[in-house]
Amino acid sequence: MMFSGKQTKPTFKSYLPPLQTDLKKSPQLPIKKLEAKLLPGEIVVNEANFVRKCIGAESSQDDLWGKLVCTNFKVSFIAHNALPRQRFQCTHRLLGEHDIPLACVEQVVTVNDVKGKQKILGSNQKLKFNPTELILYCKDFRIIRFRFDEAGPESAKKVCLAIAHYSHPADPQLLFGFEYVGKRYHGSTGERVNGVDPGGGLQTPLFDCSSDWDREIKRTGASEWRVCTINQGYFISPSLPEFFVVPVSLADQDLKQYACCFYSQRIPLWCWNHSSGSALVRMSNISDPQQQRKVEQRISSAITKSHPLRSDVFKSDLDKNLPNIQDIQAALLKLRQICVIDSFEESEEKWLSSLESSRWMEYVRTFLRYAVEIVYMLESRHVSVILLEKEDRDLSCVISCLVQLMCDPHFRSLHGFQGMIQKEWVMAGHRFLDRCNHLKKNDKEESPVFLLFLDCVWQLWNQYPAAFEFTEVYLTVLGDSMWVPVFSTFLFNCPRQRAEHSRDFASSKSIHLGQDQALRFPPVWDWSQQFSLKDQTLFNNPLYVGKIATCVQNGAVKTFTHRRSKKNYSSTLRGLPSTLRNGSLGPNDTLARRNSLVLRLRSDLSQVREQQETPSERFVRDFFSRPVDLQGLLLPQLLPSHLSVWKLYFLRWVPEAQIPQGGPITTFHKLSVLTDEIEMLQNQLRQYQGAAVTPNNLHAEHSKMYFKATSTPHQSPAPLEYLSSSFPFSPVGNLCRPGILGTPLSKFSTEPRSGSLQRRWLMRRFEGRALGYDCEVTQTGRSKA
Repeated sequence: MMFSGKQTKPTFKSYLPPLQTDLKKSPQLPIKKLEAKLLPGEIVVNEANFVRKCIGAESSQDDLWGKLVCTNFKVSFIAHNALPRQRFQCTHRLLGEHDIPLACVEQVVTVNDVKGKQKILGSNQKLKFNPTELILYCKDFRIIRFRFDEAGPESAKKVCLAIAHYSHPADPQLLFGFEYVGKRYHGSTGERVNGVDPGGGLQTPLFDCSSDWDREIKRTGASEWRVCTINQGYFISPSLPEFFVVPVSLADQDLKQYACCFYSQRIPLWCWNHSSGSALVRMSNISDPQQQRKVEQRISSAITKSHPLRSDVFKSDLDKNLPNIQDIQAALLKLRQICVIDSFEESEEKWLSSLESSRWMEYVRTFLRYAVEIVYMLESRHVSVILLEKEDRDLSCVISCLVQLMCDPHFRSLHGFQGMIQKEWVMAGHRFLDRCNHLKKNDKEESPVFLLFLDCVWQLWNQYPAAFEFTEVYLTVLGDSMWVPVFSTFLFNCPRQRAEHSRDFASSKSIHLGQDQALRFPPVWDWSQQFSLKDQTLFNNPLYVGKIATCVQNGAVKTFTHRRSKKNYSSTLRGLPSTLRNGSLGPNDTLARRNSLVLRLRSDLSQVREQQETPSERFVRDFFSRPVDLQGLLLPQLLPSHLSVWKLYFLRWVPEAQIPQGGPITTFHKLSVLTDEIEMLQNQLRQYQGAAVTPNNLHAEHSKMYFKATSTPHQSPAPLEYLSSSFPFSPVGNLCRPGILGTPLSKFSTEPRSGSLQRRWLMRRFEGRALGYDCEVTQTGRSKA
């Protein structure tokens, strides 16, 4: 029967879940809009989406995806998913976590690993292949890699070309600092935007006015010296400041007459006065041989008259005794090759041997030793010293500052140190624009003279950390600030160049300067431009013993002194040659190692000849025989075992060199907490005595220490697992060696390589990889297993 009254049972079974109308729909994640954070005057030039930033050299699991943006200031990577943030991580106010200033980019390398091609891009160059990878070699020793596997080939090519072009500005006024200052600080009618005065309220003297020089004359007791104003408007010398100091006995008319005899009309400059009356003076060479004797006698006579004892003048020729700027540049390139480009997995002995062959540490030691010799002349012989250099703009900057650091504790304070750099480097006309090679026009003029100076300062700091108000983090950040071209400090070759370019730029942009004669670039010493007040406390040294620091011992008030241990030399040495001269050995001296059967090896087995100790050697020996006064003279120990690699600067990006929960930061952390706890207890003691105090809730906010004590007694400080020896810098994503290329690049290689040979070398490398061989291809193009 086809139809029956009985209802049939359904046979279809559904495997889908029943529709539930009462459940809310899951919210879909919105598409994240990735936009670069722009500063005043900053514009986006080009960008590429779906770019991968390489984090690990071998694996891509931890790589970041996002947008690569090129602006007129920086290369910026905006990640979809950011890396986990460290608990104690500084935030730069001008740069993001993945940003690189264009001035910091050393080389732009594009790679197509499918076709086996690579090209080092310069300005206005063409790229004939679509890049699959971009490698940025940075001046601060970073290596950043980006992959374009998912990005459009045209957008990848355009962003690479934009980075290459904008990192090679053709004119100083194309540097981002001009746009930034013009937009941020100057309105269209000449008023300062929001009333802001860049650099206003600084405690650091800029030495751009006569009053700063007057105060320095009074501070050092240089009563026989005066401020000279004949260079106002830069009418005498284009590279000297408008105000500088000369002997009282030299009239302005004489100075104008002698100026034409010196290179670039650079009249001798006073640097500093010793308490004995001896003066430190710097001078360029005399260009007119016929006038040399007459002018030298007149200058020396005037300096002699300024000395209370009428002592002689000692002339020191720096060009004959120190490495030149090309030597310093070559040493840094070799050091960069060793520290970040070559494999870091070599044995310690081989790595140290490579480090020695770079000669960087040798040059650091040479400059320190030479400064000690000048200190001896001022401190022991009580004579004035003239530092002679052809143009008086490079080596004299280093030596004059090192001498002042060793002799005068004022320059070991933060503001004193900054003021010294301002007067001896910035106002004295060090060629920062050329030496930093911001325009990338002339590699022969590029030289890390200022970085060498900072390394010398770090060596002193490392031996006497309690004598300096600032930390090694401060020195590292100061070195990095050279590549953030918005500060007047590191942007120009001399004050006149800054004034001329800023006036021209203001005119071309119709910026009315009003009462200002030029754009007001902020100095780097205004650290609030880059860091918060909290992060700036990383510059404060908890060990610093200031001038008024005292302690109470057995009821008597005593000043702190730093006593050296009796063991001054490395434990690997057995005995010390009697002829050792301030860290140097004689031609026949060797040092016997521990457990050696022979204390001294002699090629001719002759009797050791006693060499007479020189007065300067006796001066150094006497210094090291006494306890050190941290507010007095400081001399460095100069044996190779006493000097160290500045790891926080040169090795901070190297993952293999990082020490988790270790390194100097652990000591810094504990000392900071202890110092903050002492400050807190002193505040409570003043409160108990009824004096004005800082409320407890404001103490943490106004503390000078980055790491703070806990308010609860006996509570342990913050966990150290967040810290590493690279603190506050992170190697993650900042050093990604391109293993597929194997490096080295032609610029960083210690030996020149022809273009065809380099191409053959790369092709053989790719062939070996393609065939699955783990081979090394030598520079001659031959492969070895």
